[in-house]
Amino acid sequence: EVDWFSLASILFLLMFAPLIVYYFIMSCDQYQCSLIDPLIDLLTGKKHLSDIWDKTPTLTYRAAGIYALWVTFQVVLYVFIPDFCHKFLPGYVGGVQEGAVTPAGVVNKYQINGLQAWIITHVLWFANAYYFHFFSPTIIFDNWIPLLWCANILGYAVSTFAMIKSYAFPTNAKDCKFTGNFFYDYMMGIEFNPRIGKWFDFKLFFNGRPGIVAWTLINLSYAAKQQELYGQVTNSMILVNVLQGIYVLDFFWNEAWYLKTIDICHDHFGWYLGWGDCVWLPYLYTLQGLYLVYHPVQLGTANAIGILILGLIGYYIFRMTNHQKDLFRRTNGNCKIWGKKPEYIECSYMSVDGTKYYSKLLTSGFWGWARHFNYTGDLMGSLAYCLACDFEHILPYFYIIYMTILLTHRCIRDEHRCFSKYGKDWKRYTAAVPYRLIPGVF
Repeated sequence: EVDWFSLASILFLLMFAPLIVYYFIMSCDQYQCSLIDPLIDLLTGKKHLSDIWDKTPTLTYRAAGIYALWVTFQVVLYVFIPDFCHKFLPGYVGGVQEGAVTPAGVVNKYQINGLQAWIITHVLWFANAYYFHFFSPTIIFDNWIPLLWCANILGYAVSTFAMIKSYAFPTNAKDCKFTGNFFYDYMMGIEFNPRIGKWFDFKLFFNGRPGIVAWTLINLSYAAKQQELYGQVTNSMILVNVLQGIYVLDFFWNEAWYLKTIDICHDHFGWYLGWGDCVWLPYLYTLQGLYLVYHPVQLGTANAIGILILGLIGYYIFRMTNHQKDLFRRTNGNCKIWGKKPEYIECSYMSVDGTKYYSKLLTSGFWGWARHFNYTGDLMGSLAYCLACDFEHILPYFYIIYMTILLTHRCIRDEHRCFSKYGKDWKRYTAAVPYRLIPGVF
């Protein structure tokens, strides 16, 4: 059943999330990234909504062509070019991999080739920038708002198609979840793993491609625009490109591991993922680079080094925390964490068919510090991106605010699910590891 709070939250997001994205992008285009000035103009009557809307660039054939070509290219890389990176990159896990067991007992197979798609895309981008010159490296920035309309069209189209598909021809009817509430079903999704054909998995494609592959290209386009406007690329822009580039590369290097995360293992595919990955992710996760085009910041050497160190430490914690859990799972606890035999709590749970299963919850290493210490590292990296933009405007700090809310909410969702699954064993675990994110604080 859908409780009133969940329904109210969903209606709020459906109505206001697209407006939030538009407001942020419009504020940079018309108000030099000030979030306050548009409100002041509207409240004082200096401008009307129609004045702001009339100055907003509209959808263009050029933008539609660019976006259609981009998505088609990523579909081709995803579906038709099997992974070859795992054949020559030591330690990289690519190619055909199995996902987690779905609620219906299905084990889906995935073609893991995101790193390959990212490499091919960026090789072609740099080849064009330095050799072919078919288009300007600023092409993304120059068409940013027209591309926003294209992204919205795709986001709504794929979300609507996924809902229709779940009724008309679901990939697996037993993995569909119908609540009877149209808005909840549209937002959170009905099908668990909607697919077309053998390999085109909606969830994996839209989670990773085209948005995350584009993330680094978008930042590169911002850097190119800085060079065009000011004759140089600031060290703050370089920091944002480097730190976010590390995050993106980590995502694709560990794409097989991503199959075991909450997005793939628990979320159904609806507007939350479909529209979110097409619009919210590429437009709001890249606000720091966009801001730096309008407000170039040249950091002092000490500040730049400090921000770089914060970002790298955050990444190290994020990666090593996830590595410890993955190692513990793969070896069933027969490994060493920080040079010692890992500590853990034995748990049991019952599946829907009455079968009893056993599991182990790690309580040493970073997982002894906090129950979601990987999120803590993620937040440290997120803060570093924002600090690179200095303190003149709040807009670039939206990312750390949003990520704090998102990851805290994920903590609560995950722990509610674990308590339902493990019962009293979960209480034993939380007693052993009492903090969620920050040891000694929260």
